[in-house]
Amino acid sequence: MLTESPKKSLNEEADEQYPLKEIVVDEIETDTGGVPTLKLNGFVGFDSLPYQLVEKCNEHGFQFNMMCVGETGMGKTTLMESLFNMKLEFEPCNHELKTVELRSKTCEVSEGNVHVKLKIVETAGFGDQLDKDKSARVIVDYVNEQFEKYLIEELKVKRCLAYFDDTRIHACLYFISPTGHGLKALDVVTMRELSKRVNVIPVIAKADTACKDELVRFKRKILDELRGHNIQTYQFPTDDDTVRQANQELNKLIPYAIVGSTDFVTKDNGKSVRARKYPWGIVEVENEEHCDFVKLREAVLRINVDSLRERTHNVLYEAYRRDRLREMKLGDGDAGLKMMESLQLRQSDYKERNAQQEKKYKEEFVRRVEKKEEELKRREEMLNTRHREVQEKFQLDVQTLDQQIQTLMEEKYKLETRTLTGKKKDRK
Repeated sequence: MLTESPKKSLNEEADEQYPLKEIVVDEIETDTGGVPTLKLNGFVGFDSLPYQLVEKCNEHGFQFNMMCVGETGMGKTTLMESLFNMKLEFEPCNHELKTVELRSKTCEVSEGNVHVKLKIVETAGFGDQLDKDKSARVIVDYVNEQFEKYLIEELKVKRCLAYFDDTRIHACLYFISPTGHGLKALDVVTMRELSKRVNVIPVIAKADTACKDELVRFKRKILDELRGHNIQTYQFPTDDDTVRQANQELNKLIPYAIVGSTDFVTKDNGKSVRARKYPWGIVEVENEEHCDFVKLREAVLRINVDSLRERTHNVLYEAYRRDRLREMKLGDGDAGLKMMESLQLRQSDYKERNAQQEKKYKEEFVRRVEKKEEELKRREEMLNTRHREVQEKFQLDVQTLDQQIQTLMEEKYKLETRTLTGKKKDRK
C-alpha cells in the first residue's frame, strides 16, 4: 500500500537545496554604539543593493536645474548650447525690457542609460534698467520660490517627493563682463545674495576678447574683490579621494574664462571643431589652450553633478527650511501636538488678518458708497434745480404767448370792426 509523504514547506525545501553553514559571530565592536559585526559563511543576497539603487535611479531619472545670470549679450544661450551640445530655442533678448525676466526651457536628455530632466533658466534684461537694485531681487525671489514649492510638498500629509517636479536651482553660472576692471556694483550685490541660496560658479564671458596675461590679472582681481566683499562662491568638494586631485585643479581655475560657439570650422588638417572664426584665426571652444570651456564642462557635468545636487538639498535648502520653520514657530523635534499648535496658531493669525482685511474692505466699500450717494444726491439736486428753472421758463413763455395771442385777437377784432363799419358807409 502506497502512502503519501507529508508535503514540505517552501522554507524546508530551500534549506535542503541551499544548506547554510553556521554563522560565525566575530565579537568586533564597531565605533557606532558597540554593535557586533556578524560574518556570513553563506550567500544572502544583499550585496546587490547598490545595483538595485542604480536601477531605481535610472528608472526615475535625474533632475538637474541650471541658471545663467548675466547682462544682455554675454553669450548665455550660446554657452548652454555648447555645454549640452543641443539647440535651445530661447527668444532673443534686447536692451528695452523694463524689468528683469526669467525665461526657462525644460527638456529630457539621455546619454547611455542615464536619463536627465534638464531645466535651464536664463535672465533677460539683467542690468539694462536704470534702477538696478530690483534686478537682483527678482532673481533671488525666483530661487526662494522654488525652495518654497519643495517645502510645501514636504510638509504635506500625503507627499510623494520621489515623483515631485523638483525645480530648485542646483548650479548658477554668473557671467562677468570681460571689462578687465573688476566686478560691477550690480555683480557684487547679486552674487552676495545668490551665494546664500544657490551654488554660484563665476565665469568670465567672451574670454576671447582678452589675451592670456590680461585674463590672469582679471581673474586675480575678481578673486580679490570676492574675498573683500566676503562672497563665498561654490568650491568643488575635495573631501572625496576619487575626485580630490581633479577638483583641486578645477578650483584653481575659478573664475572660468569661457568661449561659446554653435559654429563648426574645418581646420587645415580636415578636422571640424567648434570654434569662433576671426580674420586673424580661430578660437577653439574645446581647446584648453584657448579657454576653460572643457574644464568647466568637466567640473560641472562630468564630476560634480551629484555634489551640486547634494549641497543644494542638504545645505542651501536646509538653511531655507530652517528659517521658514522658525517663522512658523517650529524648532528641532517639534511634532505632533506642537505641530498642531503651530498650525492652529497660524490659522488663527490668518483668520485675524483676514478679518482685519475684511473690515478694511467693508469700511472702504461703505466710504465709497457714501461718496457715491453724495455725488448722486448732488446731481439729483442739480437736475431738480434745472427742472424747476425749465418749468418756470416754460410757464413764463406760456404766459408771454397767451398775452401775445390776446393782443393779436384784440387787434384782429378791431380790424374786423373797422372793416364792417367802412362797408356800411359805402352802401349808404
